[in-house]
Amino acid sequence: MTTDPAHVLQACRAKGLTIATAESCTGGMVGAALTDVAGSSDVFERGFLTYSNDAKTEMLGVKPATLKAFGAVSEEVAREMAEGALANSHATLAVSITGIAGPGGSDHKPEGRVCFGIADAEYTMTETVEFGPLGRAEVRRAATDYALALLAQRAGG
Repeated sequence: MTTDPAHVLQACRAKGLTIATAESCTGGMVGAALTDVAGSSDVFERGFLTYSNDAKTEMLGVKPATLKAFGAVSEEVAREMAEGALANSHATLAVSITGIAGPGGSDHKPEGRVCFGIADAEYTMTETVEFGPLGRAEVRRAATDYALALLAQRAGG
């Protein structure tokens, strides 16, 4: 799977897709990678930087009950983030990222665990990737690349 932002944009452009991002642990890195490419404005619709739980609920409509039951780092929250990014934008494809970049973590939710969601009008998919304790910068970079690859895959690129 490609992680090249220019390729992601071209694949989306070819399918007439527009992108919204809902980012937590990556702090806007996916949106930044996409908008670093000249001409991205015809594909990149908007990004939501929802680091806090309040931001997740207020900006994306993540249910407080979901956060309480599963925690912010969960596929359930990643699903609601991706679907909320679609519902609160004009985009046709959304990716979400929530995870534990580190340092730290717990036995239950270790450093390097990142949950992703990808959604369009017909389908939402979630998954969890265990990047391991690579260090904060590397977990964030790996999560950014993974999200770009998910967008490329969904766009058929």
